[in-house]
Amino acid sequence: MYRVEVTPQDVVTSRFAISPLIETMHAQWLLDGRARAGPHVHWVRRWREPYQGLVERHPALRAAAAISGNKGPDNVDFLAPPPTGVNVPFERELAAMRRTPAARAHAEIGRALANRPPVPAEVGRILYGPDVVTLLADAFEALWTEIVSRSWPRFQAILERDVVQRAGRLATYGWAAALDDLSSQVRWHAEGWIEVRLSSTVNGDRRLGGKGLLFLPSVFTTGVGLYLDEAWPYALTYPARGVLAGTGASGDGLAGLIGRTRARILTELTEPATTTHLAALFGHSAGTTGEHLGALRRAGLVSGTRMGRKVLYTRTALGDALVQGQV
Repeated sequence: MYRVEVTPQDVVTSRFAISPLIETMHAQWLLDGRARAGPHVHWVRRWREPYQGLVERHPALRAAAAISGNKGPDNVDFLAPPPTGVNVPFERELAAMRRTPAARAHAEIGRALANRPPVPAEVGRILYGPDVVTLLADAFEALWTEIVSRSWPRFQAILERDVVQRAGRLATYGWAAALDDLSSQVRWHAEGWIEVRLSSTVNGDRRLGGKGLLFLPSVFTTGVGLYLDEAWPYALTYPARGVLAGTGASGDGLAGLIGRTRARILTELTEPATTTHLAALFGHSAGTTGEHLGALRRAGLVSGTRMGRKVLYTRTALGDALVQGQV
């Protein structure tokens, strides 16, 4: 267990963010079988064969598999450094990774491998070679370009929706409410610290020291991970809400009453969402999604609240009752 001490300055500077590069690393864990596919089983089946071909062309992906995996706070952070905001493009994150000095990369790799079984010789040549950063960056760029980016609009919608919902709770009700259902591995203590239970046996106490903490939702992980390297922003990854969105069909009764698409949208609005998010989740155009939302709104099943330039939709009490089969 890790105890992360939080000061008032940390509360002010902490924020939520999204990282396409970290999600690319997490996607690799599913594609090479190191993590359960879970709700992404069909996505993994679709892309596993292309991924295996990618590994043959980029052996550095095997090297990346040897040094990543949320083994504790001593992650190889240069492999996917925490981002600086919500909408940081993959290319900018990759550029930050490429700027990592080889000496720092080798130091992080050595620390990560110190308590793990020896790696194969060909993997060791990549990890301790002078071009390790370039080779790993090229491999992740190929993985993003050829596989992950093809599904990114849907994944991004899930991540953005999680950030909007949690950031709103953080601003309105404070850390306890925002972190309440983040993960069973994370607990906020009113005394001013966060308890984080990792899958590893590493324990300890850390102070954020005013740097704050980046909260990074992930569509591919089921547990939490900590990034606590002094050279990078401190960060905590956690499973995003709504990962199961769009993976199943609505009940036949509800679909027969209001139509299958509107039933799926109404079912999905257990958590608030924008038209853009819903369109990306279900692969529809924004115009088509807006028309369905308009019909649901006129029927009194959903309501909308304007937030800046966007409208956040949620179910009404009548919509809740309909989904739960009470009317």
